[in-house]
Amino acid sequence: MKHETAVLLKEMDRNAVQTQILLHCAPLIAGIKIANLLIVQDTQMNTVRELFEKREGKFACKVLYSGAGKLVLLVYRAEQMEDYLSLEKVKKMLYQAGYRDFAVQALLHEFAKRFAAYREKRGSFPHEMGLFLGYPPEDVKGFIENNGKNALCTGYWKVYCRPEEKQRLFRGFDAAREGLIRLAAGGICMEDMLKYG
Repeated sequence: MKHETAVLLKEMDRNAVQTQILLHCAPLIAGIKIANLLIVQDTQMNTVRELFEKREGKFACKVLYSGAGKLVLLVYRAEQMEDYLSLEKVKKMLYQAGYRDFAVQALLHEFAKRFAAYREKRGSFPHEMGLFLGYPPEDVKGFIENNGKNALCTGYWKVYCRPEEKQRLFRGFDAAREGLIRLAAGGICMEDMLKYG
């Protein structure tokens, strides 16, 4: 993060839900990523839903886990998520992971069950999480096949194919975060960022 952006961030309330959204969902808001995880206090859920879900179907939130006063949310672009999950290579990987109903809401429901089981130490880590975050299927497959080792590079995820392309993408994610932090520091509200994102 650039120094000037870090200074602006220091002036923001790090516990405010809007700040957390800027830090964790900027690529999603900017339209260059289809999903992000967001961890918030359970008391902040209504604020998150109001911000994202009133965007005429553009964004949606799925609670993956609730515990210790916190929520782990999958925030995603509804249309892009549906398109991505309908790709044959993604469906094949999900089938291999044990998914059988390929309706988007059914997939998200099953993933949330698996994620909650993992968090409650009743199940193993659902490596298909990378697919629900919109990671390239080849990198999710590489991660699974290599047990998280032997990555060509690491950024927002571990990369197993076309590292230069993924590094450019990671730089775009970083630029989105910095740009949105600057907009927020300049007085642009989260509602406007989501409206135009």
